[in-house]
Amino acid sequence: MGAATASAILPMKVSALDPSLKLRIARISATTFRATIRPVVDGKPVEVRPTGSLVPNLHETVLLDERWPAESHDIRSGNWTAAVMGRSIRVVDSKGIEFSLGVDPSTMKVTVDVQGSLFGLGEGGRQFDRRGGEDVLVSGQSGYRLATHGSRVPIPWLVCSGGWAIFFHHADGVFDLKEFEASFRPEGNHGVLDLFVVVSKVPTVLMAEYARLTGFPELPPLWSLGYLQSHRTLGDPSSILAEAKTFREKRLPCEAMIYLGTGFCPNGWNVRNGSFEWNAKAFPDPKAMIAQLHADHFKVIPHVVIEARTLHGAAGDKVDMALPDISEASVNWNLHRPVLHAGVDGWWPDEGDWFDMPARLTRNRMYWEGPQIDRPRERPFSLHRNGAPGMQRYGSFLWSGDVESRWETLATHIQVGLNTGLSGIPLWGTDIGGFIPTSEFTAELFIRWFQFGAFCPLFRCHGRNWTLRLPWGWNTGNSGPLEIRDAKVLPDASQLHNAAVEPICRKYLELRSRLMPYLYSVVRESTLSGLPVMRALWLHYPDEDFAVARSDQYLWGRDIFVAPVVRMGATSRRLYLPRGTWYDFWTRESVEGGRFVERPVDLETMPLFVRAGAILPMGPVRQYVGEPVEGPLELHIFPGVDGRFEVYEDDGESFDYRRGEWTGIEASWHDASKTISLRLARGPKKRRPIALHLGDAVQTIMFEGHPVSHSFAS
Repeated sequence: MGAATASAILPMKVSALDPSLKLRIARISATTFRATIRPVVDGKPVEVRPTGSLVPNLHETVLLDERWPAESHDIRSGNWTAAVMGRSIRVVDSKGIEFSLGVDPSTMKVTVDVQGSLFGLGEGGRQFDRRGGEDVLVSGQSGYRLATHGSRVPIPWLVCSGGWAIFFHHADGVFDLKEFEASFRPEGNHGVLDLFVVVSKVPTVLMAEYARLTGFPELPPLWSLGYLQSHRTLGDPSSILAEAKTFREKRLPCEAMIYLGTGFCPNGWNVRNGSFEWNAKAFPDPKAMIAQLHADHFKVIPHVVIEARTLHGAAGDKVDMALPDISEASVNWNLHRPVLHAGVDGWWPDEGDWFDMPARLTRNRMYWEGPQIDRPRERPFSLHRNGAPGMQRYGSFLWSGDVESRWETLATHIQVGLNTGLSGIPLWGTDIGGFIPTSEFTAELFIRWFQFGAFCPLFRCHGRNWTLRLPWGWNTGNSGPLEIRDAKVLPDASQLHNAAVEPICRKYLELRSRLMPYLYSVVRESTLSGLPVMRALWLHYPDEDFAVARSDQYLWGRDIFVAPVVRMGATSRRLYLPRGTWYDFWTRESVEGGRFVERPVDLETMPLFVRAGAILPMGPVRQYVGEPVEGPLELHIFPGVDGRFEVYEDDGESFDYRRGEWTGIEASWHDASKTISLRLARGPKKRRPIALHLGDAVQTIMFEGHPVSHSFAS
């Protein structure tokens, strides 16, 4: 079988052979196989309990189906060989990866040897490398260190930097992750073990295979990638509308207003937690107020809670109004529809910690399919606190729950975001500033968190004493409605006349707006590749040990390097740049990578670098994504090596792109000749200006859909 590059564990010692078990191995792809061990009852193998996580009609080819523990078999398919030897499966691939899976037939506990770091497993929990403790598949806010690590959304997808990943197709179980050995013990599975094993040294292949199993992400509406302003305790109707207008008057880009429900605050959009009745003190005429917010170019998103203790079915199922069952998704969705008809544009489903994995996924699905019943051409938006494997195929955004305003929380959430992305959930973010204020909640912490939030897929401020989460909230002289018991932890009046905060927020709001062509193209790539938007360096630099280990910095797409500042009073930021040439985004100074760099910072600066060979599309600042603004698409070239980028555009809101109604402009840079070439990858030929930037040199050309090149050599 060839020389091993990683040591293999010995088969586990177990009791006498148990003839009542069956092993089934099936090929999924050239890099993936499924191994299922099932008890045989009355002559038939027990069926695998469905979780809803797998894509429907997943294609597989059965290669082995016999009693287990088995005689020796070598099963070869694609790039991998699975050697079944008694109670273990030894896996080898064509690139020299080798490891073993050992299974205890009495408990179905599976053990795998580990040669490298372990990533994935969803949101929350021990970070960044998962080795070092137990991890239980329990969802919600009662788990590991909520204050700093956030809510737990378990995804049983374990990724090893040594070249393999395993999806444990189970809703419940316990991981025990040691330095050189990892185990998983399934629970509530009727004695069944169901695994999907992926073998590849290429991290992007591992992520694509997870998407093959559980679904590729859906494309969200364009506006959802802009800044979203969340609220808690509301004032009267006039103050609600006036606050929205303040964004436009101050020219601070913002896409949506999110409103909490009554119960979690004294005056929310509805009459109580879990209700779908509008609160007349805040929204006496919901349709008229939403129409006004729409006229000011804001989307409207209400907070919602489902009070059922379980959930099943689909939003489009027939509803029995004589005997409505609140546990049916269709019955629950019918409660939402009057609110939808009032004009809201998305949903913020909270709580649900009590749901099991299938119910959590059903809720995600409901908020994707339900809105399409009435608005079939419109991409839905929903922001969840709970989820499950497969949630990405329902366009779900995820946020990390009720964390505290601490520097440790900010630092930890870089790692949380990376592992969430490596678990197949690309649309993720935090409560900027932290949900629960502590004595560490200062303007400096808010600014640093805001900068980080500008480079998370979800860009949203939220938290108690919510007016301090407004871009201008630190310069009003007061901390807003009191929403915590210990007011002593709030900033005192001397900190609330800080005129420096709003301009810094403006800088990052405008930068997010300008980078929208790049971000939208990266999100589109995610729907095709399964890659996250917020990427661990390991995904693109798996052979650099320092890059693999870095958990305090990341890539934003392929080309932008982000190093959030997470230390109070910092005047510099130590970071590791992977090999190659990089450009400081702010100064355009070139820096050689493959080493640690100390980058000086002031309060308004978060270090950003762009890799050589990148072609970065940018646009003009827009107050909302649909604002008509004069200005060309800009392509910023960062020379040093050849490069390529495809700019993706569509209408930003409908599903017409599925029918081919989108535009792709492929830009290629040839470094030796200093030439950039453009061609239309797809879409209608139309005349448009494109500004080409190379350092200080700018050349605007008219692109008409025909291939065109421009040289900066002369």
